[in-house]
Amino acid sequence: MASNLMRFDPFGDIARAEPFHNIEDLFKDFGMFPTLRNLESQQRIRMDVSETDDAYMVKAEMPGVKKDDIKVSINGNQVSISAEVKELKEDKQNGTVVRSERYYGQQQRTFTLAQEVDDARAEAKYQDGVLELLLPKKPETGGKQIAIH
Repeated sequence: MASNLMRFDPFGDIARAEPFHNIEDLFKDFGMFPTLRNLESQQRIRMDVSETDDAYMVKAEMPGVKKDDIKVSINGNQVSISAEVKELKEDKQNGTVVRSERYYGQQQRTFTLAQEVDDARAEAKYQDGVLELLLPKKPETGGKQIAIH
């Protein structure tokens, strides 16, 4: 039995730059990790933003979301995309439901552009899980450069 004993070094993980190496041991007795491992993180709205001289183009991936559940709001140079997400998963074995999970929630993404958007001419299209926004830039009216004499 004495040959199976190992000397405990409280600074061993820190010296190897692995201070959280055995953090799972801390929670093992609480029964938390089996539950936490089965959780699936909810996807954020992924997007690409491109710019031309006249407009911004935004492509946002929103798979599984219905068109009626998406809202886009524009306030100056700030754009917000939000969606109501409803997801239902069922695992069946031999015609009997073994597990059923439901998720209802709100996803939101807000971003700021360098120039104000002309919200009267903005366009939105949703097809195959991708929201496409065409956000024309508002002509700059402020600031005037004057000649020095």
